[in-house]
Amino acid sequence: MAVTTERWDVEALRAGGMVAMLFAVPLSLAASWAADSRDDSGLALFLSLGAVIGFVLGAGCAAWVQRRDLPLTHGLATAIGTYVLAQTVFIVIKLLRSSDVNWFAALFNLSVVAGAGLIGGMLGQLLRSKGFVPSGMERPR
Repeated sequence: MAVTTERWDVEALRAGGMVAMLFAVPLSLAASWAADSRDDSGLALFLSLGAVIGFVLGAGCAAWVQRRDLPLTHGLATAIGTYVLAQTVFIVIKLLRSSDVNWFAALFNLSVVAGAGLIGGMLGQLLRSKGFVPSGMERPR
């Protein structure tokens, strides 16, 4: 049975967050490494776009499997929540290592991730409206 509160489907948020963590976070780390290596091949941009797609996938997953009829809210919460959790860890590590933290980049990237969450939420909503529902959530005939 799904663990839910009044507004949030916690299992959907967890599932979407795990998808985002699986795809977006490793690609974000790789993009950061590529940007720091001063490689002019465009690898950092390619990896960053992959990370954004990972956030779209995670948000879309949460929006698709949620049971509260709030797909956009779940998509946004998943993408933003996952980004904030991961970014907090990265910032703490940088501060402990006495490295510089680019606060503007962190906030700018948050706006990009919010956009990815919105797109993922819309894709999850579109899947459900077209009749594609996760297994076990079909309506009885």
